[in-house]
Amino acid sequence: MNKDQTSGNWKQFTGKIKEQWGKLTDDDLTVVEGKRDQLIGKLQERYGYGKDVAETEVKNWEIRNKFRW
Repeated sequence: MNKDQTSGNWKQFTGKIKEQWGKLTDDDLTVVEGKRDQLIGKLQERYGYGKDVAETEVKNWEIRNKFRW
């Protein structure tokens, strides 16, 4: 998937991300901007997750929403 496709998908999925993780702000999602590792970092920051837990959360979300980076 190229950068333009990821960016387009990201815009579609930000609402679903906010439903899943309501503590993430619009500013957080702007910083993340479709970068998986940045999302994991923001989840660790906002929710106090360890890296393994944050990665598992994101992986499960990807599967449920059929999201590809």
